[in-house]
Amino acid sequence: MIQFAVVVLAAGMGTRMRSAVPKVLHKAAGRSLLGHVLTAIKPLEPARTVIVAGPNMPEVEAEARRFVPDCRIALQEQRNGTGHAVSMAKHHLSNFSGTVIVVYADVPLINSETLRGLASKLGRGTPMAVLGFEAADPQGYGRLIPAAKSHIKAIREELDASPKERKIMLCNSGVIAIDSKTLWQTLPRIRPNNAKGEIYLTDLVELVVKAKGKVGVAACGEIEVMGVNDRTQLAHVSGALQNRYRTRAMLGGATLVDPSTVYFSADTQIGQDVIVEPNVVFGPGVKVGDGAEILANCHIEGATIGEGARIGPFARLRPGADIGSNAHVGNYVEIKNAALGAGAKANHLTYIGDATVGAKSNIGAGTITCNYDGYAKHKTEIGSGVFVGSNTALVAPVRIGDGVNIAAGSVVTKDVPADALAIGRAELSVREGWAKRYREIMQARKSAKR
Repeated sequence: MIQFAVVVLAAGMGTRMRSAVPKVLHKAAGRSLLGHVLTAIKPLEPARTVIVAGPNMPEVEAEARRFVPDCRIALQEQRNGTGHAVSMAKHHLSNFSGTVIVVYADVPLINSETLRGLASKLGRGTPMAVLGFEAADPQGYGRLIPAAKSHIKAIREELDASPKERKIMLCNSGVIAIDSKTLWQTLPRIRPNNAKGEIYLTDLVELVVKAKGKVGVAACGEIEVMGVNDRTQLAHVSGALQNRYRTRAMLGGATLVDPSTVYFSADTQIGQDVIVEPNVVFGPGVKVGDGAEILANCHIEGATIGEGARIGPFARLRPGADIGSNAHVGNYVEIKNAALGAGAKANHLTYIGDATVGAKSNIGAGTITCNYDGYAKHKTEIGSGVFVGSNTALVAPVRIGDGVNIAAGSVVTKDVPADALAIGRAELSVREGWAKRYREIMQARKSAKR
């Protein structure tokens, strides 16, 4: 079995992003660019993953470890080209023997199948392979200079290419696979003989060929290896990811009423027979069970939605929301860090935070759980089969037993035992005839002024 090691180049400053945030930490579909690449690498089961980061980028290391806890971090103190960047990883791969894949941290659309296909081009007499693509407009890209039998003999950066070479449409993605022994023997021989005076990783090709080796080539679509250098490119790859996720959801058995208006995160899980209406946004960490219905204009993040549940329209589920099977969350309802039991309902104008709501309980309109006292959060526990009347305030910490009925307009400040009626409001005072007398007095005053 072939052993893989992966070197991820993530040291770029991303000055064209015009941001204090390192380029590879900018997000597309709720996940960092670096996170997308590390997710694509995972199915390869690499023996080692080395992240080449720039100095003073601790957040890049932290993000890398979120996806690959045992990754190695190599620092490129001076940015002197891609070849120099890869050389920084040598210390972490000194006793590794196998195939090294070099990929860039700003190509979030790369697929694991593509990387595996690239590595498969290596074999006896072919210690290296390059990933290329047919560019609609090759201007600015390095060109793959062909050799016989689906191999290449050189990569020429556009600044260094001849007019004839610039007519070649097969372009360099920068992603390579190479035998580890060949990499470390050949890399020190690269010289900065180019317009920028940098050590180009692409020069490995000619050096391998001169050493009587062959360099294979694998191809992919242009969009898959599109890098992100500015915000417009970030938006472009974000759109491509959304199209990918929408297609995946529909082929998996979900109905998107208006696909172009539904926005997924990279980790969104959608079950079969789910219906998603227009203008729904799924933030990170959402799982939707089979047969659920998400009505229009909902925002959902960090939430689990059970089978057959009905959400929206205009509902907001925040992190920690756990909606049970066949539960209903209606319009202008916000739920945060709270569990709604099976068949429970909160149909309109309600806030439920830091709470549990038992099965088949009904939460009336205007109900709020008062979970924050200005210093700490407190929990509200509502049992099963509870009826909470409209405009009720539940002041946490408080427990409501099974089968309780809470009168509308109540402020509940202490625990209520099972099957009790709770009324927490001022007694109604009715003064008969008062309104009529008041009108007469006010009309008389008005007439007197005239």
